[in-house]
Amino acid sequence: MGNTTDDGAVDIVNGLQIRAITEGEVAAWDRALSLGFLRSHADSAADFRRRQWQPGRMLAGFDGDRCIATFRSFDVELTVPGGAVVQADAVTGVTVSSTHRRRGLLGTMMRRDLAAAAERGSAVAILIAAEYNIYGRYGYGPATRGHGWNIDLLRTRGLRDDLPTVPGGRIDFVTMAELRELGADLHERWRRTQPGAIARDELWWKRSTGELQVPGFEFKEPFAAVHRDADGVVTGLVVYRIDDKWDGSYPNCVLTVADFLALDRATAAELWRFVLAVDWVRKVVAENIGADDPLPLLLQDPRAATPYVDNADFTWLRVLDVAAAFDARTYGAPGRVVLEVEDRLGYASGRWAIEVAADGTGRCTRTTDDADLALDSSELGSLYLGGETAPRLLAAGLLTELRPGAAAAADLLLRTPLQPWNPDLF
Repeated sequence: MGNTTDDGAVDIVNGLQIRAITEGEVAAWDRALSLGFLRSHADSAADFRRRQWQPGRMLAGFDGDRCIATFRSFDVELTVPGGAVVQADAVTGVTVSSTHRRRGLLGTMMRRDLAAAAERGSAVAILIAAEYNIYGRYGYGPATRGHGWNIDLLRTRGLRDDLPTVPGGRIDFVTMAELRELGADLHERWRRTQPGAIARDELWWKRSTGELQVPGFEFKEPFAAVHRDADGVVTGLVVYRIDDKWDGSYPNCVLTVADFLALDRATAAELWRFVLAVDWVRKVVAENIGADDPLPLLLQDPRAATPYVDNADFTWLRVLDVAAAFDARTYGAPGRVVLEVEDRLGYASGRWAIEVAADGTGRCTRTTDDADLALDSSELGSLYLGGETAPRLLAAGLLTELRPGAAAAADLLLRTPLQPWNPDLF
């Protein structure tokens, strides 16, 4: 099948073969992916998958000539507290056919990919877990949350009157072609202000705007609008769809926000003012706008906003290079904490001292000093971006305090003014 792979290594586990696929095997890999994700009805997306193919980055499990497991990774920039970026190994497309479960396929593919990522110099690896109890065994921990709101417009009566405005600003609808250009530029500026955000490549924008359509994922053109300041600079965007429902002759439409970016609070207020005033709409659903977004407090009646049903953990993270990862981010207060990390795969194992200067910069080094806290690599991943706290992990029995008060002290160091958030599936 196919050509010779650029990464010719083959792993054998329980009589099954695991290796990187060739470009000529993408169609078989895509079919196995559809079966694994319970989408046997979907037409082939092989043309789209070929655009994603990179030598050595699409792995597969084979039983003879039959592809029965899939795994893909790619490099992406991840923003960390303080605005710096680190290289992350983004893992996606992970499936094992139900006929071949419990045969060691996932573990073999994961260990192989993590070893390659560490060798490439990735500071961390990230993924989105379809099931909670799978990836902790490989050192991943939940690091960001997806959070949204349902807003009853009949109850809220709109935004507060004292919110900031943008003098001379304006909001305009844009075409999908304009969104690809303007949105991509805006996102590049926005993502460096948001811990947990990842870069969007050209393929992301083509797919999200319908230029490139993927079988099995119906594209319906949304509404898209951008906000410009008085100088004409784009400072925000909103993408939404409307479910056109009527109760007899009474409009009862639902507006669902699919993408919302704003570079400042005044722009955010202007965009929400626009969204909450769309004709015929009685309910606004913001599917995912970040765990600490102040949207409910902008409303005249914050009780009109109720939590979205899919609010849950989102990006999971595992640290591969502890020093590189923790050196890159900034911190909430000066001080020092020593962590004893247990990592069954070895990448983060050891005792690490994080020393933070008065300006918020920090340095992470190996040490032989007594540890203040003991934790697993999964919990280290949860703490890294500031999405979880040491005191909460301590209360849950997921972290051990070796020095009284160390969890609270570590919390001051690791605290971030903005909760990490990643709005993008990958």
